[in-house]
Amino acid sequence: MSAVRNKEVRTNPNWKTRFWAVVRYELLWNIRKKKFLGMAIFMFVIVTLGFVLPVILSNTTGQPLSQNPDYVVFNSNPGALVFFLFALVTVMNSISGEFESGTIVPLLTKPVSRTMVFLGKLFAAFITLLLVYIVLFVYIAIGATIVYGPQNNLQLVPLSLLGSIISTFVWIAIVLAIGSLSKSSLITALGAFSIFIALFISVPIVSAFSDQAWVLTYVLGNGATGTLERVSQGIVIGISVATGTDNIAANLINYVLYPSSNVTFYKRNPVLRESPILYVEPLSLILLRSIAVASTYILAFSLISWYALKRAQILE
Repeated sequence: MSAVRNKEVRTNPNWKTRFWAVVRYELLWNIRKKKFLGMAIFMFVIVTLGFVLPVILSNTTGQPLSQNPDYVVFNSNPGALVFFLFALVTVMNSISGEFESGTIVPLLTKPVSRTMVFLGKLFAAFITLLLVYIVLFVYIAIGATIVYGPQNNLQLVPLSLLGSIISTFVWIAIVLAIGSLSKSSLITALGAFSIFIALFISVPIVSAFSDQAWVLTYVLGNGATGTLERVSQGIVIGISVATGTDNIAANLINYVLYPSSNVTFYKRNPVLRESPILYVEPLSLILLRSIAVASTYILAFSLISWYALKRAQILE
């Protein structure tokens, strides 16, 4: 009787065991992806150059490198391009690649549902990004301390990490949705790049010259750009603040540092050489709305991706 029960346990693993099997499968696939490893190495090279070049320039010109205790807190946001590229190389062929290579057939013959496969891939992407970003942010903090001296507000770095993951997951959800619908890695890459380039070109133009820049608050990318003014040692300093889903990390830090600040949005007028005020919004509203918009995009595109995978025809 005991032998029969043990056999049933071995042949019918529980939900958690099956889920973690999918996660491990996807993590191993991510680690073996040359494009992902190449992107990670490229990012660390860029960060390293950002530390090395100022030191070389300082030694060449004989001018001492000034201390910058706020370097980490204001430069820890990787930026829109990094978010997009990491999302692309992480999940570009997570679903489409399974169909192209035919591995979707043996995967679904295992005691796992399509929903479990989808959630496992999504969670594996989260773990992958979390580990890479943690290492990257620690590297930035150490490098900045060596080059620019002791850093202030390092306790805010986890907020930047959180915001960066949310921003990246917006693009992950979009890439997964395209891949699930097209089942082609090439179409996934081209479609995602087309969306990113279109937004990269059009959003700054609309933000600067349109009366309707507020619409960009609900669009992917950087959104509308305004100015947060603060006084430091009697000098008014303008901090650029963007409202889009790619700037959650920066807005989280700005909100902690300047919780009661307002952001002013201007319309650029190159003919009259003036910039009339369009509107003013509290930074808290901008932050909460950008998180809500990002969450909506993540949920909507994830549901599209999940539904497409559920309804996909598997041809052996």
